[in-house]
Amino acid sequence: MDSVNLEVLKASIRWIDAGHRVLLVTVVKTWGSSPRPEGSMLVVRDDGVVAGSVSGGCIEDDLIDRVRRHGVVDQKPQSVRYGISADEAHRFGLPCGGTIELVLEPLADARGLAALCQRVEAGELVARTLDMTTGVALLSAARTTDGVAFDGRRFVTIHGPRYRLLVIGAGQLSRYLCQIAAGLDYQVTVCDPRDEYTDVWDVPGTRLVRTMPDDTVLDMKLDERCAVIALTHDPKLDDLALMEALKTPAFYVGALGSRRNNAARRERLKEFDLSEAELARLHGPAGIYIGSRTPPEIAVSILAEVTAAKNGVALPAMAQVAAAKAARDIGASAGALCAA
Repeated sequence: MDSVNLEVLKASIRWIDAGHRVLLVTVVKTWGSSPRPEGSMLVVRDDGVVAGSVSGGCIEDDLIDRVRRHGVVDQKPQSVRYGISADEAHRFGLPCGGTIELVLEPLADARGLAALCQRVEAGELVARTLDMTTGVALLSAARTTDGVAFDGRRFVTIHGPRYRLLVIGAGQLSRYLCQIAAGLDYQVTVCDPRDEYTDVWDVPGTRLVRTMPDDTVLDMKLDERCAVIALTHDPKLDDLALMEALKTPAFYVGALGSRRNNAARRERLKEFDLSEAELARLHGPAGIYIGSRTPPEIAVSILAEVTAAKNGVALPAMAQVAAAKAARDIGASAGALCAA
């Protein structure tokens, strides 16, 4: 679940508790290009105040104008489409040919949303099924493969962390990386058996375990919606995690380190009965090349690469740290020769 959506639900609860009616708006389906994906949420208060987003702004403006003129008077949910014609698509800031379908849900009771938020914040993946005829919404357990579904009578949305991230090491870089990852809606587990690091770990929204990394990987039963990043610089810890993680379907397995350390790591991992195909899955040095030097910048670099892998985007070689630095070194050498 998008963390922005969680903020939308919390804003809805606050406003309802303060005596307002609200209109909860959710993207059901898009055709062509769309500024926001399916499941994105917006809430409009009965005085026109909003939280969240379902488009680039023009659709929000139309919904706000509707609420300001008429209030939140409907009792039952309804679906609407924007951008059916080229003129309408242009008016609402949708790309050429873009169409977006929304469900508009009037709310005056916050109890259901409060229960949903409570379960999401407890780390659960929850399906919310809205009956379009009665306006009644029910909560149930969901699977990571479930998605938004709408048949005109029932509207199902999925809320909670769909992806898991295992970080090896509880050092300074891990703090920044985990904070950003939590904002990206990962269920974050930090593994470090070293007391000197774990005793001071206090990053909200993360789970800390002190078990050995290889045991942690096995216990988590990593699937194709998992990522593993080794950040300790200690082969006794990083290698243990990597040798097991590379055998799993995890969509990303990476390790921090220089190009020289990465080459040495690959040689060590060959001793753990890993195939060439499994070794080829290792992202190392982890991250994309953005000239990062500080821990926050390095965290951004690594999570940019993780995000690309999650979204199925193949990065060009020159965006990867090893290739970019090698090209930089070649360019520097050539420049020095020319100067000589």
